[in-house]
Amino acid sequence: MSTGTSPAHRNGQNVGFVYEELREAILVGDLAPGSVTTQLALAERYGVGRTPLREALRLLQSERLVVDDPNRRVRITPLTAADAEELFIARILLEPAAARLTVGTLTTRDDADLRGYMAQMDHYEEGEDWVGLREPHRAFHAKLYAAAGPRIVDELARLFDHAERYRLRSRPSRGHWRLRQEEHRALFEAAAARDGDRTAELLATHYARTAGLICRSHEPGYDPARLRWTLRSIAPGAVAALDPPDG
Repeated sequence: MSTGTSPAHRNGQNVGFVYEELREAILVGDLAPGSVTTQLALAERYGVGRTPLREALRLLQSERLVVDDPNRRVRITPLTAADAEELFIARILLEPAAARLTVGTLTTRDDADLRGYMAQMDHYEEGEDWVGLREPHRAFHAKLYAAAGPRIVDELARLFDHAERYRLRSRPSRGHWRLRQEEHRALFEAAAARDGDRTAELLATHYARTAGLICRSHEPGYDPARLRWTLRSIAPGAVAALDPPDG
C-alpha cells in the first residue's frame, strides 16, 4: 500500500542523501557563500529530517563547506582570496605530480575521451551554461590524474569541487572561458604526446593564472605571496601567470 511519500522525501532520512543534496547546493551557489540560515529552515527547504541533517552538516563542516557556529546557526563558508590561494597551492602541489604519473598510462581511448570532454565544454560554453560545463570540466581534469592512486584522486576531486565554487560565483565571460579552453587544448596535446613533464608544466601555469584571476576578483590588489613562493619552488615558469597581463 502506497504511503504517498515521494522517494526524495524518503531519502531525506538518509545521511548520505542529505549530505549530497546540501553539498551540491553549496557548490553551485544555491546556498550562497557567507549566507546564514538555520537547521529548521534547511530541513523545510530540502524536505529532510533533522537528525540526518545534523549529521550531514557535521560532514560538511569537516569538508570546510560549512562554518561551525556556536549559536547553532548554519553559515556557509565564504569565498575569500586567502582561501582561494590556499586551495590552488594544494592543487598545484598535487595535480602536476599526479599528471606525471598518469600521462604515460593513457591510451588512444583516453585521448578520444579527452577530445569528447573538450567538445562538451565547448557546447556548454556556447549556451553560457556554466553549471552544465562543470561535469565535462571535472572529467577532463580527472582523466589527467586518474592513475595517481585512490587517495590522491579523491583529494583532487574535492579540491576541484571547491575551486568550482569560485568559478561559478565569478560568472566567467565567454571570452575568458575560451582562453581557459585554449589551455585545455594545450594540455590535451601534451598528454596525447605522452609528455608528462610538459603536461605538468602546463597544469601549473593553468592553475596559477586561474588563481591570480580569482584572487583579484575577490580582493583587488591581493598579493598571493604564498602561492608565488610555492611556484618558485616547484614550477618557476608559472610564476608570471599569477599576475595580470600588461595593459
